[in-house]
Amino acid sequence: MAESGSEATAKMEAAPEKTAMVVGIDESEHSFYALQWTLLHFFSIPFPLFKLVVVTAKPTPSSVVGLAGPGAADVIPFVESDLRKSALRVIEKAKELCHSVSDAVYVIHEGDARNVLCEAVEKHHADMLVVGSHGYGAIKRAVLGSVSDYCAHHAHCTVMIVKKPKQLKH
Repeated sequence: MAESGSEATAKMEAAPEKTAMVVGIDESEHSFYALQWTLLHFFSIPFPLFKLVVVTAKPTPSSVVGLAGPGAADVIPFVESDLRKSALRVIEKAKELCHSVSDAVYVIHEGDARNVLCEAVEKHHADMLVVGSHGYGAIKRAVLGSVSDYCAHHAHCTVMIVKKPKQLKH
């Protein structure tokens, strides 16, 4: 059955489905600066172009405890509890900052931040991933690995790395 002219016009005038923007956060001031920057530049307008998806990665207890030897199994439940509480604190702080974004989604995924963020991009079909930059030097970056560098090379979308200006660093 063919659509009438008014039905076709109504479909064209309906708001297009917003694409997702994933913002990766952790407990660092750099990631919260990136979130605030994103809110100011993309979500302070009446009809934002993106749906905001705030993602934090909760490390696995075994990755934190590592090869601790005998007795490590005894501390795993305590480490798990602390990691969960930390992730919830990060999300609560994000919710406070994003109070004006009515349809924001908040996600905690377990795993390495690099993988968690790239997987979130895929899951939410994101057009953009925003991450903060810790500003590590070459040695720290080589030892710790750079989440932003990894995402810039592996995420299947545009990656924006937000750096905190030097005059604002503490």
